[in-house]
Parts: sequence; structure tokens; C-alpha cells
Amino acid sequence: MLINQAKYSEIVQELDGKAVLVAVSKTKPVEAIKELYDLGHRDFGENYVQELVEKQEQLPKDIRWHFIGHLQSNKVKYIAPFVHLVHGVDSFKLLKEINKEGKKNNRTIDVLLQVHIATEETKFGLDENELHELLHRHQGELHELKNTNIKGLMGMASFTDDIEKIRKEFMHLKSLFVKYAKSEILNSKFEILSMGMSSDYAIAIEEGSNMVRIGNLIFGERQYS
Repeated sequence: MLINQAKYSEIVQELDGKAVLVAVSKTKPVEAIKELYDLGHRDFGENYVQELVEKQEQLPKDIRWHFIGHLQSNKVKYIAPFVHLVHGVDSFKLLKEINKEGKKNNRTIDVLLQVHIATEETKFGLDENELHELLHRHQGELHELKNTNIKGLMGMASFTDDIEKIRKEFMHLKSLFVKYAKSEILNSKFEILSMGMSSDYAIAIEEGSNMVRIGNLIFGERQYS
């Protein structure tokens, strides 16, 4: 057994339909993904383009692949034909590139805007002002991007044991989500608030997340070569 089936079942029960569980399968073998797939799971997250493409070719076509890493514009073309949701859009340039590749593939690609809510400088994402600028300054151009749908926001909390700090960061992201969900800037509705990982998903759910990304609890610690 390559996955922790008992933990997976526990998480599914805990989420109880309140949030989509994206199983973070980066660095994990296709056999482990297939084991989880055979339990009925369909949403998997990867953060390396080459690894995602290789796995997509080997695994069932009804898997919903989520790209959760930092996506470079020149790599979009490789995943555009099949990716279900791009989690980490942090620039208008990247948004335009995804739209261009979506058009080439005759499909509309769903994306989330990544917001920087943590204190660590290493995490990517738009700050509150940059988010406002992207959505307002480019408002006219956004309506021309017919092959992308901005479905909501994604953010990662600080890596800390301070639960209240994590909670405040999630609350901040939720407030931004609510604010822009009510606006009429976009072609599509804000529906997805993606926040929460293995260490903090329970807090994220309490603060309104409807999509969590969990890897280690299901697959075990990552193996890096």
C-alpha cells in the first residue's frame, strides 16, 4: 500500500463535502496516484510541468489535474491541452499567456489568482494592491480574455505554529474573496477559495475555504531525488 487509506478516508469524512480535496501528488509515483484513483478520487495537484505531463500521459483521462506550482509563461503550452485548474496566477502577463494557449487548444482554462497572505518572502502571489490593480486597471482587457475563467483566489498561510496568525491570514484572504465575488469586473463568478494544506486545512475550512491541497497526510513525506 503506497497511500494512507485510513487517513484519506478520515479527511474525506472531515471535509464532508464542504471543500474539494486536491491530493498533492508531486514527486509521488503513478502507482500511488492510481491507488488513490481506484478509491474514487479524481482531483490531483502537481507543481512541476514536466512531471505533470508525464503522469497525465500514463494515467486515466478523467483525472482532474490541478497545477499548483509557480507556472512560467513559456511552460503554459505543455499543460494547456488538459489542465483542469491553474492555482497560482500572479500576473496579468501569465493570465494572457494562459488565454492564448487556451484559444489554441479550443478550450477555456479555469484559473485562480494567487494572493500573498503569508509573512515569508519566499511565497509567490499578488499583494492586496496588486490584486486590485490587476482586476481594475486591466478590467477592459479581462473581458477580452475569452479562453480563461478567473474562478477565485488561492493563498498559503505562514508556516508557523501560531494558530491565530494562520487564522488571521485566512480571514484576510476570505475578506478579499467576498469583496471581489460581489464585483462585476469578471466574466465568471468567483466560486473557489483555495486555502489550507496538510498542516492547517482544518483552520482553513473553519475560515471558509472550499478547496484544500493535501499531500503528506495521504502520500507520506515527499521523496526528492
